[in-house]
Amino acid sequence: MAAIGKIRSWGPTLVAVIALALFAFIAEELFRSCQATSNEQRQQVGQVLGKKISVQEFQALVDEYQEVMKLTQGRDNLSEEELNRMKDQVWNTFVQNTLIEDECEKLGITVTTEEMQNLLREGSHPMLQQTPFVNQQTGRFDVTLLTKFLADMKSAEVMQNAQAAEYYQSLYKYWKFMEKSIRQQLLASKYQTLLVGCLFSNPVSAEASFNDQSVESSILLASLPYSGVNDSEVTVTDDDLKAKYNEQKEMYKQSVETRDIKYVQYQVVASAADREALMATMKEAQQKLQEGADVADVVRKAQSQTAYLGLPVTRAALPNDIAGRVDTMSVGQTTDPFETRSDNTMNVVKLLAKTQMPDSIEFRTIQVGGATVEAARATADSIYQALKGGAIFDSLAVKYGQTGAKQWLTSAMYQNATMIGIDDKAYLTALNALAVNDVKNLELSQGNIILQVTDRKAMVDKYDVAVIKHTIDFSKQTYSDAYNNFSQYVSENKTIDALEQNAEKFGFQVRERGDMVNSEHNVAGIRATREAMKWIFEAEDGEVSPLYECGNNDRLLVVALVKTHKQGYRDWESEKETLQQEVMRDKKFEVLSKKLENAKTIADAQGAGARVDTVPLITFSAPVFVQATGASEPALSGVVAATKQGEFSKKVVKGNGGAYLFQVLSQNQREGATFDAKSQESRLKQQAMQAAGRFMGELYEQAKIVDNRYLFF
Repeated sequence: MAAIGKIRSWGPTLVAVIALALFAFIAEELFRSCQATSNEQRQQVGQVLGKKISVQEFQALVDEYQEVMKLTQGRDNLSEEELNRMKDQVWNTFVQNTLIEDECEKLGITVTTEEMQNLLREGSHPMLQQTPFVNQQTGRFDVTLLTKFLADMKSAEVMQNAQAAEYYQSLYKYWKFMEKSIRQQLLASKYQTLLVGCLFSNPVSAEASFNDQSVESSILLASLPYSGVNDSEVTVTDDDLKAKYNEQKEMYKQSVETRDIKYVQYQVVASAADREALMATMKEAQQKLQEGADVADVVRKAQSQTAYLGLPVTRAALPNDIAGRVDTMSVGQTTDPFETRSDNTMNVVKLLAKTQMPDSIEFRTIQVGGATVEAARATADSIYQALKGGAIFDSLAVKYGQTGAKQWLTSAMYQNATMIGIDDKAYLTALNALAVNDVKNLELSQGNIILQVTDRKAMVDKYDVAVIKHTIDFSKQTYSDAYNNFSQYVSENKTIDALEQNAEKFGFQVRERGDMVNSEHNVAGIRATREAMKWIFEAEDGEVSPLYECGNNDRLLVVALVKTHKQGYRDWESEKETLQQEVMRDKKFEVLSKKLENAKTIADAQGAGARVDTVPLITFSAPVFVQATGASEPALSGVVAATKQGEFSKKVVKGNGGAYLFQVLSQNQREGATFDAKSQESRLKQQAMQAAGRFMGELYEQAKIVDNRYLFF
């Protein structure tokens, strides 16, 4: 009993301990859950209609598309700009397909397997023409070629050959991508066709449309331009601006968040000392070339961007600025150092020789080996002597286990190389020197090759030229000095006002960029600024960023976030300049309309100071351009179309460039215009299809799209 009593006395304490333990357990699970959610969010590239796509999933789509690009274009590498465009296309395709699939699911629209099979049998879809399964005789997609490919892919012969298996797998991935794309395109086409079916024309609307296009009016037009009213004659208040904003509020709605920034960027360039040091190097190289030093050694020690091959090359192998000089140089001439601004280089050129040589050479070979180099040389000599004695080249080639097949060598196949070995140089020199049907026994380090040239084509000028091309780089000291100066500027100016006030003192300029969106790939066109992009879209208004090193390791950047424009309606103050112009035009119209309010005829309007002109050929469907005010006036076209012949305008017309009164002189059908109801209805249907093609904009508005690509790419 005493023990039970003691336990009971500890009851409240035990309850508290258990409660704390339960709370700790729950809190730990909550923390883990929040952490997991946070980690998941950090890995999300974006979402559409609540459908999330992770960075791994998006990268897989990018990789898939990149493989397709490589296969279709035969390229292994894409530039940074090409990769960015490709990522944008992958994202846009993902968004569009997600939106359409969602709409089609609601409506029960699908693309069936039977439809796909029929499409393949017909072979008429344009995307099928981009596949390898096109019959070369008919020029059309052939489903039997696809069927054969899919069957061959699974064969044991293909699977056992690693190279063939890799090729088939690559082609299979391409086909699956095309098949998926065709299915998505068919689904989108079905949805658009459904929309077009909801937009139809009739004989009444067709006739009205025809009249809008073909009934031409000629008028006497009285014009008073807004430019005739001084800005000082009207007063614009904030209340006026707010009223105009509320009137046009839908114009200021934006579908994505944007941000206004101010930034300072500095590009580090070579200093005067850097240029002097490079000039000294170039003059030393120039002197050595003039003195006849070993050309390859001089070019290598000068760290030229253009390698010296020791072989004559065509103009196509030379940099543009060098190719433009060699024709005017004499053999043996060495230029003074000169600068090329387009590629920021200093250059020295020596023309060693200029000759006419074939651009294409047909040749055949017999490769000769042996137990030793000496044995190979002896065998090669006997083959060479036999050929000189009249032996048949093909027969000798077969005797030594080779075909002796002819092959072509073009200048483009070797002249852009960065380096050519001793044996390769001897091989190419021999081929270029041999005449047609000449034979040469060429000794190489590991054996001999018997060469015979069988044809030479396209004689062109070739140049043996030494090019020393060196970028005008900044030194480490120059970069350090620039960095220290920029760093001091950033550290001493922590506000936007301070950045602007002190920029000139440090030799910088503050620039502005409005309405940045996070789908951009860089800041102010400077590459390698992803960290700055992330900062911009995570910062608060008024903040100043840290210093960023970016570009090609030659740029320094600091950014200030001026204003964030949230998704939805922009505030009226951010549109103040536009509203000011709109309200100013309204106020000026009020002034001008008072001048014209009592005018009952064109003469009255002219007496009030208006300029009068005859304006012919006005139709409802095309805005009239008024020379007197220098503006296109769709409102005027509409009012004229609604006014009968001989009538004077009922009120002053407010235009883009001025205030107008008019009298209709004539209204006639355009000469040769004939109404054809079916043709006009068909034209209206075509216009409806174009309008339906803009349905994606509406779907985007409602999709609540989140785009976080800037965090990862």
